Amino acid sequence: MMPLGEDGPRWKKRAQDVREIYEFRETLGTGAFSEVVLAEERTSRKLVAIKCIAKAALEGKETSLENEIAVLHKIKHPNIVALDDIYESGGHLYLIMQLVSGGELFDRIVEKGFYTERDASQLIRQILDAVRYLHDMGIVHRDLKPENLLYYSPDPDSKIMISDFGLSKIEGSGSVMSTACGTPGYVAPEVLAQRPYSKAVDCWSIGVIAYILLCGYPPFYDENDAKLFEQILRAEYEFDSPYWDDISESAKDFIQRLMEKDPSKRFTCEQALQHPWIAGDTALDKNIHQSVSEQIKKNFAKSKWKQAFNATAVVRHMRKLQLGTSQEGPGQTIPTSPCELLEAGASHGADSRGCERSLGPSCHRPPQD
Repeated sequence: MMPLGEDGPRWKKRAQDVREIYEFRETLGTGAFSEVVLAEERTSRKLVAIKCIAKAALEGKETSLENEIAVLHKIKHPNIVALDDIYESGGHLYLIMQLVSGGELFDRIVEKGFYTERDASQLIRQILDAVRYLHDMGIVHRDLKPENLLYYSPDPDSKIMISDFGLSKIEGSGSVMSTACGTPGYVAPEVLAQRPYSKAVDCWSIGVIAYILLCGYPPFYDENDAKLFEQILRAEYEFDSPYWDDISESAKDFIQRLMEKDPSKRFTCEQALQHPWIAGDTALDKNIHQSVSEQIKKNFAKSKWKQAFNATAVVRHMRKLQLGTSQEGPGQTIPTSPCELLEAGASHGADSRGCERSLGPSCHRPPQD
């Protein structure tokens, strides 16, 4: 395969019919102008997820797609979804993605019988490590949220994976971005203020995710978008009683360092990785499963999640095939295992229209008793 190039065609493999290479199994999800299918490579029997994009639907969106491909093609990290190949066949582009088989973050937490601050800390550490890697490469994710966090495998100790790079941006040297992208409850104040922003926006989002992982509800909520944005712009959030009564002061300090209104004072991923709640032993081992899972079920109803990819369909299919899971060795790929990971959201793109769509109404409800 030719290296990714600025001129477009060099990164594509051409095939008369991609189905001669892959056997298509079932549709996993549908996006704005793409479909994701579960497929098996005929020679290796390796299961993959294929993002099928109709070229006719790309008119005016070519830049967005090329941005997504350029980002994905550069990334090689154990906690980030990988793009294996790109094919052009007939009227479609096919992005061959690793397949994730472990299901969604919230499902796993709810299904657990035991869940602690330490579990949340270990999840956030993996996310920080992956996002630090992206930032070191000059890539800003811009749409980090729990829905984009999927488990590698059904294994109880499975690692977490970051997916969906539809809004990612590769920074030029010293550049700042000002396109308002993201999902309302997770975007940093400077994005809503339409001020230039950079990597610090991802650190804010990780703070929001950490907040949710410890209580089960989002830090900002209002039925009215304008009021929601006002809360975020002022960085107005609280550690409400009784939900936060059993959470350590160290965890709260960690969140405050990331959910800092001033991006210049906000912790970087590197600084966050050195915080005692991540690097030390201040994360508590007290079981907080009941309260957190109850709030997750109330505040993040499945029907509200606007995901193109149904991770549950993969889990169901794996069980149907009765495939065992591979051991997660460093850099190991076992072709007959239920494989790896998937990026599969609709490509929202970084153009203004895509951003307006993605800044639509929030789907969350406030804490409920």
